[in-house]
Amino acid sequence: MFNTPASDPAGASGAPETMRALVADDDPASRLFLVEALRSLGLEAEACHDGTTAIALARRQPFDLLLLDCRMPGAGAEDVLAALRQDPAACSSDCTAVATSADMDAPERQRLLSAEFSEVLHKPCSVADLRRILTLVQAGTTAMPLLDDAQAIATMGDADVVKAMRALLRAELASLYQDLDTLRDDPEAFAGRLHRLRSSCGFCGATALAAQATRLQRHLRLGHSGSLAPLSRFRGALLATIEALEARAA
Repeated sequence: MFNTPASDPAGASGAPETMRALVADDDPASRLFLVEALRSLGLEAEACHDGTTAIALARRQPFDLLLLDCRMPGAGAEDVLAALRQDPAACSSDCTAVATSADMDAPERQRLLSAEFSEVLHKPCSVADLRRILTLVQAGTTAMPLLDDAQAIATMGDADVVKAMRALLRAELASLYQDLDTLRDDPEAFAGRLHRLRSSCGFCGATALAAQATRLQRHLRLGHSGSLAPLSRFRGALLATIEALEARAA
C-alpha cells in the first residue's frame, strides 16, 4: 500500500523499531490507512474499532502512541484517554495520545488539546502528517538518567565544579517550578526559559529533564501551547530532578 523502503532510515523518520502504536477508529478505511501508514514509517501498529476495546488493549499493553477517533462506539477519544490517565496501573497510561476526527471546529480542537492530547489530526490525513506526529513521541521513548555524573564531569572537567553548578541548577529549577502556571500563558517566554534551561541541564548532566524540555519547546514552537500532555511530563521530570539534586546535596 505504501512504498517506503524498509531499509531506508529516513523512511522510518528515525523511529526505533520497537515503537508501538494503537489505532482506534470505527471507520474501516481510516483504520486501514492509519495502520499501514504507521507501519510504512517503521512502527508496529495494532488496530481496534471501538473505545472500549482501546481502553482494554492500552491497559494491558505498552504503546508509545495512541491514535484515537473522537467518535467511536463505547467511548470516544476523550473518554479513552481519561480512563487511561486515571489508571496508573495501565501499561499505556502516560503515552502520547493524538485525537483524530473528520469533523473538527476550533473550540473542540482546543478542548482536546487541553485534555492532554498532544495533537489533533483532521481526517483524511497524510503520511507526512503522521511523520510529524512521530516527533512528539520520539523524545519520550528512551529512558534517561535524572543525573548523569559522567556526562557532567566530562563537560565541566571537575567534580567540585559540577557540584557548584548543580546547586545553581537546583535554585533555577525551584524558581521555574513556581513560574510554570504563569509561563503556560506566555508560550514565547516559556520557550525562551526552556532554551536557557537546556544549557544548564547540559552542564549538570540532567539528561532526562533536558529531553523533556526539548520536547516541550518543540511543542510550543508548533503552536500547541494548550496541550497539557508535554507540560505534564515536563513537570514530572522537573520535580524528579529537583529531588535527585537535593538527595545528592544531602
